Amino acid sequence: MDDSITDSRVLAAMAHPARRRLLDLLKLHGPATASMLAQHTGEAVGNVSHHLRALATAGLITEAPELAKDRRERWWRRTTRTLRWSSADFAQDAAGDAVARALESLNLERQTGHVRRWADQPQSEQERWPRGPFSTETWLRVTDEELARFAAEIIEVMDRWSTREIPDDGRERATVFTFARGVPGRP
Repeated sequence: MDDSITDSRVLAAMAHPARRRLLDLLKLHGPATASMLAQHTGEAVGNVSHHLRALATAGLITEAPELAKDRRERWWRRTTRTLRWSSADFAQDAAGDAVARALESLNLERQTGHVRRWADQPQSEQERWPRGPFSTETWLRVTDEELARFAAEIIEVMDRWSTREIPDDGRERATVFTFARGVPGRP
């Protein structure tokens, strides 16, 4: 599957929060079964299976039969490393545009929710991370093309870190959510 999503049905499939979380878990931990994903999410296996089928129908995940121990066991993996789309690709289709806008809003809520949950952690948990967590912002004066180049550079850094080989040095590594946005605005 191409990294750029251009089908509104695919966007609609990933608009459900449970499905987005399953996609995140499959990216972070790799292939998994519905029961493994149910343990991570606290959802019922049947509910997870339903969402996995919807993601498979949309082409966002595929079965990984080579991992199964028997014919009853079903493993799933993501079909693409990244989930990227441009709302501009859906502007000419009213239904697609509505789905893209709704997903953009849900995505922003999801992203800020991760940051809010960190801010709500007890001081003892935050003290375990004295140097790493960060927040940064700036105002740029750029053209659309320059903003696209800036975005490509940020995305390249994030991709490099998210796909790097994890060192086998015995150190514990926790999951960290990182996101960046650049949008036209005024102070």
